[in-house]
Amino acid sequence: MKCPYCNAADTKVIDSRPADDNCSIRRRRQCESCGKRFTTYEKLETMPLMVIKNDQSREPYDRSKIEAGILRSCPKRPVSTEQITALVDEVEKVIFSREEKEIPTSVIGELVMERLPALDEVAYVRFASVYRSFRDVNTFVEEISKLLKKS
Repeated sequence: MKCPYCNAADTKVIDSRPADDNCSIRRRRQCESCGKRFTTYEKLETMPLMVIKNDQSREPYDRSKIEAGILRSCPKRPVSTEQITALVDEVEKVIFSREEKEIPTSVIGELVMERLPALDEVAYVRFASVYRSFRDVNTFVEEISKLLKKS
């Protein structure tokens, strides 16, 4: 593992333990050259998953895209990065438990939308407005009405 500070290839593991999710290993490392410490996470390699986009093109699954979408819906909201990580972990668990090689973005979006209202209703409406491509105020009001009926 290369040191992120000096790019030296000589690092050693000084501590290993299960990560908070119990699905990965957290390793504390120290660079032999500069002496700085850093943390790495080791996860089980899963089968490659392809995402089918709306235009029917395919690209490799990228967790950071789900995180980015949720983050864009949460500015100035009382949502912590830990809560977002937990939500993405939940969605990922469902995605990978399906044991399919391809998954449409629409399925991923719906999985996020099922869980987002419990996290923050404003973030849910923001996410829905982009995900569902709200064209006018009426569509926006309909989505809020659905949210109010569930409450």
